[in-house]
Amino acid sequence: MKIAVTGANGFIGRHVLAALEKKGIELVVVTRSEAQPDGVSARNCVSLDIYGEESDVFEQLGRPDALIHLAWGGLPNYGSLHHFETELPQQYRFLQRLIKSGLQNLTVTGTCFEYGMMSGSLIETVTQPPSNPYGFAKDALRRQLEFLQEKTPFNLVWTRLFYLYGQGQSKTSLLPQLKHAVEQNEEYFNMSGGEQLRDYLPVEAVADYLVDLTLMKADIGVVNVCSGQPTSVRNLVEGWIREHGWKIKLNLGHFPYPTYEPMAFWGNMSKLQKLLESQ
Repeated sequence: MKIAVTGANGFIGRHVLAALEKKGIELVVVTRSEAQPDGVSARNCVSLDIYGEESDVFEQLGRPDALIHLAWGGLPNYGSLHHFETELPQQYRFLQRLIKSGLQNLTVTGTCFEYGMMSGSLIETVTQPPSNPYGFAKDALRRQLEFLQEKTPFNLVWTRLFYLYGQGQSKTSLLPQLKHAVEQNEEYFNMSGGEQLRDYLPVEAVADYLVDLTLMKADIGVVNVCSGQPTSVRNLVEGWIREHGWKIKLNLGHFPYPTYEPMAFWGNMSKLQKLLESQ
């Protein structure tokens, strides 16, 4: 089986490549520049601007059996209008060309922000308007692809990701900021009150789930990729501090709570569990 991956140089992408290589899958790594990800042979890389106008993108990728589509610009600015003014039409145009040229299996990373301001355990069948431009654009892309399926059938796996952490994460994310504060020998780490409940997974686990779902070659639709367990941000940070033996203290309440997400939400992983158990 041959699987193409966009966004392969990104945080999730590097781990998806590693998960695919562990399974001996033939890779097609899509990059926007000549630079190739570490450990990937040049013969497996295709330099391609997914925002370009090329019509033969499926042929350029070597007619893969599946695509894991991770690429998305403009992050982590979730409130930017860029997500639906620019990113959404370009993303759909790229994926539409692939589908109409013969791609049969498509896995796309969505976001928990598609659930808007809903609180509690979130299940895939719930419908709620997204509350920020990023969530809106992702949800709109999913709907566009579902309409496309009616005209040109293909298998769609729409994975709603929650919160990730691990190697290669953005420096502006929580764990890298904490590490930086420790390295600077700061006495306190400034953060919010930390009582918000979130759903966290190590990025390696997310990559494994993405690969396993793609290899099913099935029309799965929306599926939460999550732990199913609510964890407070404070407990998460305190756990990291204990794990590494750091001495830094928490300055709770220094920052306000984010206004673009509810105080307490996490994923329902029943569908994911059933899918994995069926294999």
